[in-house]
Amino acid sequence: MSAPVPQDDVAEIERALSRVAHMLTRFRQHDRTVLAAGVPVDRAAVPLLRALAEHGPMRPGELAARLAVEAPHVTRQVQRLERAGYVELLPDPDDRRCRRVGLSGSGLRAVESIRASGRRWIAEALAGWSPGERERLAGLVHRMVDDFEAHSGHGEDARG
Repeated sequence: MSAPVPQDDVAEIERALSRVAHMLTRFRQHDRTVLAAGVPVDRAAVPLLRALAEHGPMRPGELAARLAVEAPHVTRQVQRLERAGYVELLPDPDDRRCRRVGLSGSGLRAVESIRASGRRWIAEALAGWSPGERERLAGLVHRMVDDFEAHSGHGEDARG
C-alpha cells in the first residue's frame, strides 16, 4: 500500500499536464508547427521521425515499442514516410533477413526543421521568463518524465 499523496498538489499537477497535453496535441498546433517548418507530415509521423533522429535506425517492432503503439501503425507510417523520402529501409547488421528504418538526409533535415519551429514557438511563448526559470523548468520536466517512466516500468531515459 502506498503512502497518502497530498491530493491538492497531485490534482493541480494532473490538471496542468492535461492542459499541456491538450494544447500540444491539438491539430491546429501541429499544423502551425509543420507549416512553419515546411514539412508536410501528419501528427502521427512526427514522434516516429523524432525517435529515429534521437535513437538511430531500428527495426519497426523496436520503433513501435519505443513509441508504445501497435506495429501496424508503425508499418503504415514508415510506408508513407518512405514514399515521401523521409525514411529509408536499411540492412540490419544483426540479421540479414530483417530491415531497419532510418532517416534519410531529407528526413533528418525535416526533423531539424520541426524541432527549430517548435523551439521558436516555445521561445516566443516563454519570452517573459528568465533564462534561469526556463532552465529550472527544463530540469523539472526531465525529472518528472524520468520518474513517470520509472514508475510505469519503462525505465528508459527518453532523452537518449
